[in-house]
Amino acid sequence: MEPLETPSAGHAEVRIVAASPESARRVAEALRRCFAATEQRSYPAGRGGGTRLHLTVDTTRTAEPARSWLETSQSSQNDGRQTDEV
Repeated sequence: MEPLETPSAGHAEVRIVAASPESARRVAEALRRCFAATEQRSYPAGRGGGTRLHLTVDTTRTAEPARSWLETSQSSQNDGRQTDEV
């Protein structure tokens, strides 16, 4: 597994894992409609097949769907991790 580096301020690293490259690309495209993003980098997801896509999104340059969501959302008191995340 790759070491996690903190992205620069205003950016987020996104990892998409999907059974097919097309599914992963569709999710990446949806993100690009909301945020400015780098070109995706594609990797095999493992022995069972699938695809991993990595991209960086710029949260300071948002389109309308993300802008309205970001303006109304509040940071929680915890660190934002899901129970299944490390």
